[in-house]
Amino acid sequence: MSVADKLRELSIEEIQQKEKDLRQELFNLRFQQATHQLENIMRIRTVRRSIARAKTVLAEKVVGSEV
Repeated sequence: MSVADKLRELSIEEIQQKEKDLRQELFNLRFQQATHQLENIMRIRTVRRSIARAKTVLAEKVVGSEV
C-alpha cells in the first residue's frame, strides 16, 4: 500500500491536519538547515513531496465530494 493510498483512507480534516503538521516539520527542518544543525538534508525533499501528496489527495477528495 502506497503513501497516497494511506492518505486516501483519511478524512478531509485528517488530511488537512497532516498537511499542517508536515508544513511545521518543513519549517523546523529549514531552520535547522540554516543553523547547520540538520544532519539529513534529504528529509527536506521527502517532507516536501509528502506535502504535495497530501495536497493532491485533498484536491481529489474535494472534487470528488462536489460531483
